[in-house]
Amino acid sequence: MSSIAVAALAGTNVALAADRHVTVINKTKTALFAFYASRTSSNDWEEDILGDDVIMPGESIRINIDDGSGACKFDFKGEFEDGDEVVKKNVDVCTVSEFSFTQ
Repeated sequence: MSSIAVAALAGTNVALAADRHVTVINKTKTALFAFYASRTSSNDWEEDILGDDVIMPGESIRINIDDGSGACKFDFKGEFEDGDEVVKKNVDVCTVSEFSFTQ
């Protein structure tokens, strides 16, 4: 079982919630190589949002989660350099401005 966990922090900036931007923070000791966000109603993961980018330990990246559907609830998946995968279901991107992978 993975020792990597996630933490979502509610944002106070209404503008950020409205445009569905979420800052993904890697608070682990392992590089985050892939990040996926799919509507909770989907049975498949969308494409890797990071593409060729990597979120190193202690770093973050701001991502626009808006897929044009108006949906607020998304499932997140992170894939790490050491092979760990962490999934967090039902993240409300309309009320959360930060999302952290932690150990």
